[in-house]
Formats: sequence, C-alpha cells, structure tokens
Amino acid sequence: MSKQQGSQELSADMDLHWQKQANLVHWYKKPKTILSTNIDRWYDWFTDGELNSCYLALDYHIEQGRGEQTALIYDSPVTGQKQKLSFNELTLTVAKFADVLQSQGVSKGDRVLIYMPMIPQAAIAMLACARIGAIHSVVFGGFAANELVTRINDAEPKVIVSASCGIEINKILAYKPLIDEAIALADHKPNCCIIYQRAQLTASLTPNRDFNWQELMARAQPIPPIRLKSTDPLYILYTSGTTGKPKGVVRDNGGHAVAMLYSMAQVYGMKAGDTFWAASDVGWVVGHSYIVYGSLMAGCTTIMYEGKPINTPDAGAFWRVCAEYKVNALFSAPTAFRAIAKEDPLGELIKQYDLSALKRLYLAGERLDPATYHWLKDITQRPIIDHWWQTETGWAIASTPLSCDNKTQGIQTKAGSAGRPVRGYDVQILDNDGNQVPAGQQGAVAIKLPLPPGCLATIYKDPQRLFSGYLATYPGYYISGDGGYIDDDGYLFIMGRTDDVINVAGHRLSTGEMEEVLSSHPAVAECAVVGISDKLKGQIPLGLVVIKNGIQASDAELVIILKQTIRDSIGAIASLKHLLIIDRLPKTRSGKILRKTLRQMIDGDEIEIPSTIEDSSVISELSGRLVNINQKV
Repeated sequence: MSKQQGSQELSADMDLHWQKQANLVHWYKKPKTILSTNIDRWYDWFTDGELNSCYLALDYHIEQGRGEQTALIYDSPVTGQKQKLSFNELTLTVAKFADVLQSQGVSKGDRVLIYMPMIPQAAIAMLACARIGAIHSVVFGGFAANELVTRINDAEPKVIVSASCGIEINKILAYKPLIDEAIALADHKPNCCIIYQRAQLTASLTPNRDFNWQELMARAQPIPPIRLKSTDPLYILYTSGTTGKPKGVVRDNGGHAVAMLYSMAQVYGMKAGDTFWAASDVGWVVGHSYIVYGSLMAGCTTIMYEGKPINTPDAGAFWRVCAEYKVNALFSAPTAFRAIAKEDPLGELIKQYDLSALKRLYLAGERLDPATYHWLKDITQRPIIDHWWQTETGWAIASTPLSCDNKTQGIQTKAGSAGRPVRGYDVQILDNDGNQVPAGQQGAVAIKLPLPPGCLATIYKDPQRLFSGYLATYPGYYISGDGGYIDDDGYLFIMGRTDDVINVAGHRLSTGEMEEVLSSHPAVAECAVVGISDKLKGQIPLGLVVIKNGIQASDAELVIILKQTIRDSIGAIASLKHLLIIDRLPKTRSGKILRKTLRQMIDGDEIEIPSTIEDSSVISELSGRLVNINQKV
C-alpha cells in the first residue's frame, strides 16, 4: 500500500473531522498531513506535526493561567495519606525528575521500565519520560518476577524506576526483591534502578546500581520539554500473552494526544477545571489514558487512589472519594461495583455522602451485566455508561453519545450494551467469511481500516505481529478478538472473547500463559485453563490438570503446589481458585482441547459436542465434577 493509497483510505468527511480535532492540540509544529502510510504498511497520523505530551499535560496549563489549579490528588486509605499537587507543583517535580533520568544517561528513544504502586511518583516518572522523549513501559505492581523478566528482555530498559513497596489493604509487598530476582534472571541488564523509598518499608539498594529517588531529586534541576515528532513513540504497554512472546503495544505521541483530548470532551464530557476519576491502575491502559495523559491534557484534576472499592475501610470508599473531591465523572470496572453491591446491597453507605457534583459513571474493562447496571443506576440516580475499548485502541471504540442531558437525538443507554460506535470507528459484525451479518446476529466484532488516531502504532520490535495478530483474519479490517452484535438501533453488544484471554476483575489474562506455567511442573502431563463465570469478578480461571503416572505426591498436595506456582510466576491476580486433577482432557482427534465445550459444561449451558471429538465418554466423566464447580462459584 503506497502513501498515496493510504491517504485515500480516509474519506473526505473523516479527513476534515480529524483535521478539526487536531486543532485541539497545541502543536510546536502544526501538521499538514492528516493520514499517511509508513514503511511497515501501517498508518501514521499527523506525521509532520511536532509536539510534546508532557508539555500538553502540564506546562501548557500554566501558560493558560491554571498553575494554581489542583492537577493531581493522591488519596491512600491504606496509608492514611492525602496530597494535592497543583499544575505548578507537578510540573516542577516532573521537570526535575526528567533531569534525574537524563543524569542517568536516558535520552530520546531510550526505554524506562516503571514498576510502581498507585502513588504520585508513578505518574511523575511517566510524564518525565515523555518530557525528554524516553519511552516508558509501565508494569502493574502486582506482577511477579517472571513477568518482569519478559518485559525487561523485550523493552531493554536503560533504567528501572520503582518504589520500595506496594500496599494491599494491610499487607506490605516488597518490590525490590522482585526487581532483584528479575534482573538476575533477565538477559538484558539495566544500567541502574531508581527506588522511591516509602515510609512503610526501606529497600536495600545494590551499590553502584541502585539509587535513592529522594536523594537524586534533591540535586536535580528542572529541564524543559523537547520537541518530538507526532510519530515518535510515547510508551510501550504489554498486553496479554507475554510469557512466551511479549506483545508490546506501542502508542505514538501525536495521534494519542488528539485522541485523548477528543475523547475527554466527546466521550466523557469533561472540560478544564473538572475533576475526573479513573479508578484503575497506572499499570493498565485506563491508567495511562485517563489517570495520567487524557485527564491532565484536558486540564482536569485527576485522582490517584491507592485503595480498594471495599475494605479500605468499607464499601462506601468510592462514594467518600467522589464526595470529598467533588468528582464530576467516575470511571471504573464493573467488578468494583459488584464487590460494592455484595457488601452493601441496599446502597445504605452512599446515603452518607454528598454526590451532587457527580454527573455520570463510566464502566469498562469487561462486560457490564444488566443486573449491575440496574443496581448502580438505582442507587446513584445517575446515567450509567458502559463503553468498550481495548489496550490496543487506547480509547473508547463504542460509548453513549453525550449532550447536557445525556441524550443525542433521543439516544440513551441500554442495559447490556456498550453504546454506539464512537465517530472515527467503523465497527462491523462479520461472519466467518468476512461478510457483514444482519442486525441482531452475532459474529466477530471488527473495525474497518483505518483505525482512528491514538490506536496502536505497532507491536514493539515485531511489526509483523500486528498484521498476523490483528489484520490477517479479515483483509481491510482490524479484528478485535471479541464477539457480539449490533441491534436495530445501532447499539453494540459485546458478548465475550473469541480467543483464550479471560477477564478477571477487569484484568485481561492469558489462559495460555497459565497453561505454560502449569505444564512446566514435572508432575504435569497436560493441562487446560478456561475462564468460568463469576458473579463478582466476571471471570475466574479454572485449571484442569492431568498428572503423569508414577507421581508419589497426593492430589491434594499437588493442587496446593500448582496453585502456588501460578501465584509465584504470574501474580496473585491470576490465582487459580479452582484446580481439578483429572484423568484426561476432552480433545479432538487432532489433539485440540475442547475449551468451548469445557466452558459450556461449567456454566451449565447446552453442550455442543463436535463430531471431531476423540472420545465422547470423557464428557460424561467430567460433567459431574464441573457442574459441582459451577455450584460453588
């Protein structure tokens, strides 16, 4: 596909649309080219533009007279700490940490791995990287050493930035031993580690490699942002399936900035001075887009919350934060509200708080089930907006159009639907042959190319994987990996994954990755991990394991060992609540495990037994045990 051909892929209407949206950005050099095609046969947005994402998030607002406005609120019920940073204060701190990174040899294009809890220093490190053109790769603080290894080897960071610990309710999690173990195991060795020492735990620093954040900052001087090309990478964010072959989604600067400003206004209805709370983690795409970049670029006050929806201290935690900081819009995962509903089903705690500032609630990360939708709408008396997007897209593919009364030409939310495709996304439902299906009929959810600004620029160090993983199934389309349908009114319903990635409490986890860990144990002959429905978390993983002959350990002992192996290798979020040791797995004659059949058995659905099954008697052998698991869930 030539550059000229690539430019012609965009309709005149869309070209004008994105040209207009580009005007939302304060460019150093305003782009004249809207869409073009690069040497990897993929799309570039605003290729001749120049900007800096950190400048847009911070310095620009000082220039607009908002320096004293609160930019970031840190609220940590697990430590009892609260802090507010103005745009002036946050900009100065970020500019100084940018100097710290430069003093350690970090320059444009270098990678910095950030492994942090939900504290302001995580956002500061991200923005400091953006300020000097370094590419950050944030790793969720709950991941184990093996997960760090894969990311270190793929991203090859010059520096690792971390904290001495994270805190899970009342448990202190030491980060430094995990980093030390990961560096020892990794092929790539970073030049240094910068550790923010928290009051709850002081980490031991390795001489000549590790540095104290606070000491380096005491000597630092603020430095200005540099000019970057629109197509220069901003960050790498690794998504599911990273154990065997890492999949690092790369986000550019220019398209990302346009998408952030566009979505903050058109999807979330936010304006400068509003308070926006994305109750997520900086380790996930929501944290990148709407805790750090989108909120700050829009001139909003953003919140970093180091706590849980329940138990810190109770199921009123979210309502307390919304009331205390006059939150205008709240964004979280359905899991959080299912947990709140379980603890406070009548919504008694919400009555204690003044939520007059709260206009809307947004949910994403997994399907919002109708029961949770109606419960949340009833207790808040606010519009509840489910919307759908992915790590790869970086912002909403579908949502509910907004105006002052949450209506546009009579359109309102529908329970179970993610809304309608956002302008810029041509969402279509395709059958196995790539043909559009009629309204109401389920199929593969795909997006006709080109994808809008802000979506993935490439897969880090593996551009061919972009094509093989997302574009090869239906030429001319990006395949989302989700199945669903569009109804007669144009509402999109996402019904679940079409691959083997499961969604646990809003966190996408690869079942293949878990299978790889289980099968590495010497007692395991073969195994399968499937996602099963869970009222609280959406899905939870179930492990099915066949043990080799001659193993002396008891089944009960092996179950304990294998569950711990998953926790040690991937992290607590991937814990196998249920693990069954069985005699054999249901498979086709070609050896393919019938995961769909397993899920149907567990969920109590009508079982579709394919004609290619190797031995149908295995179904009857397993059915009783799997039904029992379903009843426990």
